[in-house]
Order: sequence, then C-alpha cells, then structure tokens
Amino acid sequence: MSPFISSIINHGILLLFRFRFHPQFVRRYYSRNSGTVAMHHFNDVSDDPRLFLQSVREQCKLGFSRADIPVSIFHQLNCFRPRPSVIVFSQLFTAMCKIKPCPPLSTVVTFCNQLELSGLRPDCHSIGILANCYCRLGRVDFAFSLLGKHIKLGYPPNAVIITTLLNGLIASEKLHHAVQLLYKAVKLGIQPTLITYGSMFKGLCRNGDNARALHLLRNMERIAPFKPNVVIYNTLLDSLCKDQLLPQALGLFKEMKVKGILPDVVTYNTLIRGLCSLGRWDDAKDILSEMLNNSIAPNIETYSTLIDMYCKEGNVDEARAVLKMMSSRGVHPNVITYNALLDGYCLCGEMEEAENLVDIMVKDGIVPNVVTFNTLINGYCKYKQVDKALVMVEDMRLRGTYITPDTYTYNTLMDALCKENRLQVALHQFDEMKDRGVAPNVVTYNSLLDGLLKNAQIGRGISLRREMENNGVAPDIFTYNIIINSLCEAGRPAEAVEVFSYLVAKGLRPNVRTYNIMIKVLCRQGQLGDATKLLKKMEDNGCSPDECTYNTLIKGFLNASNVAKALDYLHIMRSKEFAADATTASLFLGLLTNPNVSDADKALLQKYFLEDHGKDMRKNEPDCD
Repeated sequence: MSPFISSIINHGILLLFRFRFHPQFVRRYYSRNSGTVAMHHFNDVSDDPRLFLQSVREQCKLGFSRADIPVSIFHQLNCFRPRPSVIVFSQLFTAMCKIKPCPPLSTVVTFCNQLELSGLRPDCHSIGILANCYCRLGRVDFAFSLLGKHIKLGYPPNAVIITTLLNGLIASEKLHHAVQLLYKAVKLGIQPTLITYGSMFKGLCRNGDNARALHLLRNMERIAPFKPNVVIYNTLLDSLCKDQLLPQALGLFKEMKVKGILPDVVTYNTLIRGLCSLGRWDDAKDILSEMLNNSIAPNIETYSTLIDMYCKEGNVDEARAVLKMMSSRGVHPNVITYNALLDGYCLCGEMEEAENLVDIMVKDGIVPNVVTFNTLINGYCKYKQVDKALVMVEDMRLRGTYITPDTYTYNTLMDALCKENRLQVALHQFDEMKDRGVAPNVVTYNSLLDGLLKNAQIGRGISLRREMENNGVAPDIFTYNIIINSLCEAGRPAEAVEVFSYLVAKGLRPNVRTYNIMIKVLCRQGQLGDATKLLKKMEDNGCSPDECTYNTLIKGFLNASNVAKALDYLHIMRSKEFAADATTASLFLGLLTNPNVSDADKALLQKYFLEDHGKDMRKNEPDCD
C-alpha cells in the first residue's frame, strides 16, 4: 500500500504537522502579534512628541495588522498641541486603509470629518483618501461631492482623484459613466496616467466588454502622451483569451510586437493558457518556443499550464518530463502543478502513480488541498475503486477545517455509488453531506434521483424531487431526462410525453438526450410519423441529432418492416459519418435471410451492400441506450 494511503488510514498526522508549522502559519502568528509590540513602543515614546511622530511615520510605512493600534494613535495625535499637520494624519489614514482583510474605512471617514470640523484644513491628499473610502464603501455619490470641495479649496482636479472616482464607478458597475468621466477629464485638460488607463482597462475587461476596451486602446494611442505598456496589453489579451477570442488575441499580440512593446512572461502565459483551453496544443507549443527563443524564462504558471495541457492530451510522460525540467531549472512545483499532473494520472487510470505523486508532494512540503483529494476521489470512482474513495472522504472529514469535503466531493462519490447500485451508502453520504452544512446542488439530486428511479424506488424518487424544490434547487434538463427515461422504462409512455410537453412549455431547452428518449418512446409505440416530425423539430430548434438518434429511428423503421425508410436514414447517418450500432447492423443483416421480407426490400438491401455502403455495419458499435 502507498505510504500516502497508509497515512490516510492513520488520520493524516504528518500532513497536519506540516500545516501547523507551515511558513505561512508562522508569518500569520508574528503579524498578529506585531501590533502588541508596536503599541508598547508607542507608549514608551508618547511623552516626547518628536519621537512619537517619528515612530508614527515609521509604523505607517510598515503597516498595521489590526485597527485598534492606529485608532489609539489618532486619539493621541489629536490631543497634541500644537496639533500635527494634516500630512501626518493622512499618512496614518493611508496605512489604515491598507489593513487586511477588513480595513476600517468607516472609521477613517469619521476621523477625516472630525478633523475638518475641529478646524484642520484638508489638503488634496486627505480629500483623495476620503474619496477613496467613500468609493470602497459603495458611496460614489459622496466621493463625487468631494470633487467640488477639491476645487473650492483651490486644488485643481488631478489624475489621482479622477482615478479614485473611476475606480469607484467601476466597482459600482457603472462602466458607461466611468468611460464618460475619463473622456471628460481629457477634454478638461486633466491628463490621465498609466494607472488611470490601467484601472479603466481592468474594469472593462473584468466586465467582458472587449469591444469598448479595444476602442479605448485606440483612443489612448491617439490622445495620450505615452504608449500603452505591456501591462495594458496583458489585461486585454487575458480578457480576449478568457472569452475564447483567440484570433483577436493573437492579432493584438502581433500588433504589440510590431509597436515595440516587448511581451513578458505574463503575456506568453496568457496566450499559452488561452490556446490550451481550446485544445490548440501545437499553437501553444509554438508560443512556448518563441518565449524560450526570446530568453523569457518560464515561471511556475507556465510549467503548470503545460503540465495540465499534456495531461489533458493524455500524454502523461511529457507532463512528467516538464515537471523534471522545471525542477532542474530551480522552479519548485506548487500544489497547482502537482494537482495538474495528478489529474493526468487519474484520467489515465494510473492510480498507483497518482498515490506516489501525492507522497512526493508531501515530502516536498506541499500541503494537499481539497482539489488534490477530489482528483484522487474522482480517479478512484472512475476506475471502480469506490471503497478507496470512501476512505479518502472519511479522512477529509477527520481533518476538520483544514480540508473538508465540498459539494464536488460528495457528488462524485454519490454518483459512483449509485452506478454500483449501492443506494443505501449513497443516501447515507447524502445525509452526512447535509449534516455537515454542505449544500446539495442540482447535480447531487440528479445522481440520487437517477439511482432511485433505476432501482424502481419511485416513491423515494418523488420525495427527493419534492425536497429538491423545497430547498430552492431548480431542476435542469438532466433532471427531466432522468424522469422521462424512467417513465419510459416503467412502461408509462403517456406520462413521459406529458413531462416532455411540460418542460417545453416551461421554457427549458431539450438537449439531444431528451429528444433521443422521446424518439425512442414514439418508435416503440409505432408512431414513426410523429418520431420523424420530432426529428425535424429537433433540427429546427438547433439541436443536432447524434448517432443514437439515427440508430433509434432506423431500428424503429426496421421493426415496422419499412426497409426503404430505414435505408434512407442509414444514408443520412452515413453522410454525417455516424456508424450503425450492433443491434442496427444485426437487424439489417437478418433481413437478407428473413422469408417475410419482400423481394423488393431484399433487392434494396443487396444494392446497398453491393455499393459497399454496408461497410459501416461491420464496426460492431455498442448499442445506444
């Protein structure tokens, strides 16, 4: 047994030990306690205003880990006479706005207003801080009111406050207003900086507005005194690749090189990832070659993307070679890298290699995450090792908050259990899932519903369907496919037709599986005219028939002794490069020796075979279900 699996049986003590003393944990511990040290230091120097102000400036540069320290400093500063300048307070407020994960923005707003009411005149920097707080709090209207104050106090609008307001509009999803503000600022002679443009491009691209982002790029080239830099091009390329607009992305990539903007590792990573996502492996390799020829060193993201690409191709040996190459170049794999290779092993059924890889991962100090466990569980389920998957899920539960099973974990496991007809175990996992606060989704319910109905547990299936609705989980087309198919198999075709009509009326779009089930129902009932009409409707609705559709229709016509129609559909099927399944082929061949078949029909069949159209019949394809 793999050492990793042994460690799982022993509750994964080694992994928990590594996590407890992981460098990130140690860093978090000291950062949490740094505030205490800082407070002691401020108490020591608070009697000397000069030293106190110096300490404040130093601590503001270092930052704060919690809000109570700067709040206390503010009150001490506010008691000084003469009171420190607005610059000192601005430094403190800037540091407060950077506290993670929850900066005390409302407190900063209160302090800013308090200072102004007490007579301390704000400067352009303090107004900018206040505007930034309002924007981040979702009150862009208040932030815009500060623009008037900015001008009233004699500070002309500048790129800093315009950028702040732009960010506020973008965060509030008011992109149209953000673009208008940018162009208006330019007309008023306020020159946006690269940061301003960068914010605008990020906002547009995050919203998927590639057309407007490209239009902004052209305007920027025309009116800005500086060229777009590689960061702006990378933002655009990333958005185009995510929207699978590869021709535009590659065109923009070519354009940036022509204009003398040198691509960096982020540029190449973006294109490689985009090409891989569309299965354009060879083009991705060409981009990698160009990257290496331009002396741009691949980073961990490059290698991880390549490993993922090779694994999805089924070429695990190449992926393993990339892992060795990156290690030889001093780039250490992370959990994403290992998970990509792990997925490759699991897809190929190399489960022992997968287990060994996790052992290597742990020895390298990389803590497996929920994706690691889910990948292994999926592999075990796929290759009929469901008991191992159950052990893995139990181990995840024992780890508590460190790694916990999620919806994907339970869905994978329950689907495998249902397919093995281990319904009671699947239902136990379902109860366990709900008890642990993991929300079932439509995939969860579909797997269980399919398992119950295939085992003729109609009553429990109806109860589960009711629970699904009560929990606000909307059924999808797969849910209805399961129900329709179960009704057909139970000999209740009229009810199946009713459900089909209901889902169409409800606006759900039937998929090829839905149509295939209904065509099968109609063929079994001898309603071949209705079956062909449904095929036409299917095509009219933009749903392309597949191999199963044609095989079902052909079998229907053959069973009705309509050889001519069966051959017509066989011609259509063959023109679409689909093959006859085993039952269809057997039916056709059986007709040649069937005494009940007319001579005319036999002549049609012989003509078909003589013309060598029957070669697709010998493929012995498995039957459509």
